[in-house]
Amino acid sequence: MASDIQLVIFDWAGTTVDFGSMAPVRAFIELFRLEGVTVSAAEARAPMGMHKKDHIREMLKLPEVGAKWQTAKGAAWTEADVDRLYHAVAPLQMETIKQSAELVPGLLPVVESLRADGLKIGGTTGYFEAAAHLVMAQAKAQGFVPDCSVHGDEVPQGRPAPWMVYKVMQQLGVYPAASVLKVGDTVLDIEEGLNAGVWSIGVCDSSSETGLTLPEWKALSGNDQAAAIARSKERLEQAGAHAVIASLSELPALVKSFNARLANGERP
Repeated sequence: MASDIQLVIFDWAGTTVDFGSMAPVRAFIELFRLEGVTVSAAEARAPMGMHKKDHIREMLKLPEVGAKWQTAKGAAWTEADVDRLYHAVAPLQMETIKQSAELVPGLLPVVESLRADGLKIGGTTGYFEAAAHLVMAQAKAQGFVPDCSVHGDEVPQGRPAPWMVYKVMQQLGVYPAASVLKVGDTVLDIEEGLNAGVWSIGVCDSSSETGLTLPEWKALSGNDQAAAIARSKERLEQAGAHAVIASLSELPALVKSFNARLANGERP
């Protein structure tokens, strides 16, 4: 039986890097623009957290996007379109990652604190292999290197399936699931953790749910920041998160609270 949290698994874009998860949004907006289809940031964000091929398919399934595609192309989208778009998004995604790779403020001291308490650090991402490796390289240059990270191309199915979480647990030799805490910024992140049977935690300020760049976030008044966090928190709680934090700075204290819950016999 689990006595303490042993492993924290972070999402990447919107959680540990790329405040506001802007790189995927910019890539998908440009991808569709090149096809003659204008999509909004909200439409580009709707499936955030999925493997990018699944993300494209889910965008096309949105009634508004599907209708715009049919108007532009004179026919409904097909799986062949999904395949073509997936291959076309790769170079666009690589460029937007280069523009949006800064670590989320406060990440490094949080990770240092967790490691000082003996915890292992993992990562999961919906990025394809090349994009995941680019993100990791840019994070490493800034001082963040998880003990293990798994991307969507390494498993049979991406989020909300639990396979990436399980693969991290396997590679780091950590079990049972109750000793693992998954941190993410989207509904799919929460569902991934729940489906894996681990503690599933949402983070708000840097999240895709909030959807603001760091300068945009800093420009908000205190009241507006609180309102934005409340909206994101509601979405993540409705998805079933075991807890939701405003920012990563709250995570070390939250881990201690989950250790107390484990000691009292609670399980995810």
